[in-house]
Amino acid sequence: MSGPSRLSDVALAAFAMLVLIFLLLPVLIVAPMSFSDAKSLEFPPPGFSLRWYQNLLGNPIWIDAGKNSIVLATFSSTIALICGTLAAYVLVRGDFRGRRALEANFMAPMIVPSIIVAVSLYIFFARTGLLGTFFGLVLGHTILATPYVVLIMQAAIRSFDIRIEQVAATLGASQWQILTRVVLPNLAPSAAAAWIFTFVMSFDEVVVTMFISGTYMTIPKRMFAELLLQVNPTITAVATLLIAFNLLALALLLLFSRRTTLSQGLT
Repeated sequence: MSGPSRLSDVALAAFAMLVLIFLLLPVLIVAPMSFSDAKSLEFPPPGFSLRWYQNLLGNPIWIDAGKNSIVLATFSSTIALICGTLAAYVLVRGDFRGRRALEANFMAPMIVPSIIVAVSLYIFFARTGLLGTFFGLVLGHTILATPYVVLIMQAAIRSFDIRIEQVAATLGASQWQILTRVVLPNLAPSAAAAWIFTFVMSFDEVVVTMFISGTYMTIPKRMFAELLLQVNPTITAVATLLIAFNLLALALLLLFSRRTTLSQGLT
């Protein structure tokens, strides 16, 4: 390896390390502060304590917000997985007029800024009576999550050998049987990864939630409300738990992605 080339590799690695440190710096500050025994935000922590986690777990307002976030994310990610998987299969295997336009329509919520989606949903839900309802909130989160399911499942379906479906068709299987008994069982790891991804996205969503939720409170919305009223150190405990939750979800995504790769290699 020549000198200039080696120097550029070292410079690139150093730059990547600086970017990584910059991204991790808030985590390295927030996590220790959540175990502080100080009465206010203070870094470095003067001592160790679990008082803010006890305050979090003993506060019914935070508990209710957590339950709401879990229920909301479960419903919206499940509905998005069903709708998005069926849409992805039609878009990949179908050959009809307007397929590209339909695909662009599914991708629109992922491309359009979330604030525009939030305002649009606010106006639509206000006119249809869905504003401030649980069903409206699930619908809004489902609209945001479905494009990601379509994107993930399209890639998985394209990599699935179509000859397996053709063999099933020649043996007398209907299109629905091919989808439910041949395609979906082989795409289960990708479907699980898509569900986890959309669950985390719905759990962390705040912009659309702020516009259409009304009095319905979730964890991100409660965090914003607490920060507006006062700087409560309990926020650091919530943030640390959310970071741990996202890291666990990332590990599960990597696990299912590996299983998807192995299954595709076997087929």
